[in-house]
Amino acid sequence: MIDFLQEATDLFEYTQFLRRDFHRHPELGFQETRTAGVVARELNALGFEVATGIGKTGIVALLEGARPGPVVLVRADMDALPITEETGAEYASQNPGVMHACGHDGHTAIALTVAKILTAHRDELPGTVKFVFQPAEEGLGGAQSIVADGVLTNPRPDVSLGLHLWNEQPLGWLAAATGPTMAASEVFKIRVTGKGGHGALPHLAVDPVLASAHIITALQSIVSRNVAPLQAAVVTVTRLIGGETFNVIPPEVELHGTIRSFEPAVRQRVLERFERIVKGVASAMECQAEIELMALTPAVINAPQVAERVQRAARRVLPDSQLDAGFCTMGSEDMAFLMDDIPGCFFFVGSANPQKGLDAGHHHPRFDFDEAALPRAAAWMAAAAMECLGA
Repeated sequence: MIDFLQEATDLFEYTQFLRRDFHRHPELGFQETRTAGVVARELNALGFEVATGIGKTGIVALLEGARPGPVVLVRADMDALPITEETGAEYASQNPGVMHACGHDGHTAIALTVAKILTAHRDELPGTVKFVFQPAEEGLGGAQSIVADGVLTNPRPDVSLGLHLWNEQPLGWLAAATGPTMAASEVFKIRVTGKGGHGALPHLAVDPVLASAHIITALQSIVSRNVAPLQAAVVTVTRLIGGETFNVIPPEVELHGTIRSFEPAVRQRVLERFERIVKGVASAMECQAEIELMALTPAVINAPQVAERVQRAARRVLPDSQLDAGFCTMGSEDMAFLMDDIPGCFFFVGSANPQKGLDAGHHHPRFDFDEAALPRAAAWMAAAAMECLGA
């Protein structure tokens, strides 16, 4: 039996070198040209035929086993975020205003390590592993772009696998849920229009600031009064734009935010109530409201039969870890677009270490993770791929 953890541990310097190289040179979504070049270089060195420019900057490579079998897709995301790094690490971003604040540098390095491990066992593989390095996961449509470019064809995967380093949980924690694990996500913008005027003469104006305050408060009733207590949803207003000075009521205010849900029926109910509340409250305050709503991703729902195989791989390769088989988060992931058509499992590897100060949240300027998570993640992904191939 293959000792995946030992092989991944033996490759730790390789994985760490790649991760830190990617971290020093972060690139935003659809701009990952250097990152994709490194990925292609490493895959070519392993003897892969590499397809480039998939979904603009994505990479696809096939590892064909010694005998026929299923096709397992292994996906990693490559993009960084428009955040100025504050970690002070010696491998900190050299690209001002851009950093890997979510762990995608680790995901890319992990997938390359998995490619290296499985290539060494090509003769034992029944089937094909399709490595996909995706651009622009951070809300820019990267998954849709690679799907549009045919990533789910030639050959069509039977199973899709992805993972995320997770700084909300410590090193040693693992999660592979059976069923929903990440939420569907919408982004909204509300424009509330009234009539501007002097702050000392509010009766001559129609105040969109006051209307916006009532809208924000009323929106909080959706989850508490329109969603069943044992179901889940989130409606969050994150940004208000309006006014320029202390004594002028502005003519309009913008509200921005996000809606999250797991179940289609809950999502539909939340969206219906959202529109009715926004427009109804605005009207009651003698204002008008325009809503712009954009769906980012569906929910990530793990196929039970695939999740069970991934869980088996975890118990075999990382038996001393804490495995959470029911983990859900209201975070979203465009891996959903791959798993919407191909049964799959998206799983999580705890990467925080508070004792080392490596516990900042995702998308934080001080985000960094314990690199001891890298071989654990690579071992689990390699074992999961083999499990799904039936080896």
